[in-house]
This record gives sequence, structure tokens and C-alpha cells, in this order.
Amino acid sequence: MGRIFLSHLGGSRLFLCANCETPLTNRTELISTRFTGATGRAFLFNRVVNLCFSEVQDRVMLTGRHMVRDVSCKNCEAKLGWVYEFATEESQRYKEGRVILERALVTEAESFEDKVSGGENNN
Repeated sequence: MGRIFLSHLGGSRLFLCANCETPLTNRTELISTRFTGATGRAFLFNRVVNLCFSEVQDRVMLTGRHMVRDVSCKNCEAKLGWVYEFATEESQRYKEGRVILERALVTEAESFEDKVSGGENNN
């Protein structure tokens, strides 16, 4: 098996896989915190990296019928949430191509740049 190549979006606040701490996305990609997943609270993101995708599934959710793929960590394969492929209702189309990460399955941390600068004034 070959090496797993991981991406990094950068940013000042990162969301990581809670299982292996692989970087997934950052605070600037966060669209909404008002979603609910199987484990409770969930967040909607514009862009997320280092994911593996399941086959497309047809699901009836609280907001209607959607075509989705489950997403898991590219590094450790832990399930993290899902991506919306298609929404049948026009009012839900803004979700298409966006990723839900379940809050219980990710952690939020400072980026490496924040730790290096330590908040000091470099003037």
C-alpha cells in the first residue's frame, strides 16, 4: 500500500479528526453550526479535505430527501459525517457539495502558525 497524501487548508482555527488529529478544515470554511447528526450537534462546511467517501445513498432527513455520501477520515477511516450530493427541494440546494462534520467526531484547535507566534507582537 502506498503513502497517504494529506492536504492542509491552513487558517487560524482548525477542525481535526478527533480520532487521529488529521486536519480537515478551518473556521473560515464554516457555514453553519445549526445542524444535527447521529451523535448530536453538527457543523456545515464549504470545503473539507482528507476525506474518503462512501457510495451515494438516498436519505430522508428532517429537511427533506437528499442524496448523500458518508465521509470518513482519509488517515484513520473514522466516520465523521456526510456530504450532500443533491437536494430534492429547491430551498435545500445550498447544501449541495457541502460537508457536515459531527461535533462529537472532530476537535477544534489552534493552527501551527498560532502556536509559533504565541500571540506576541512582532513589531
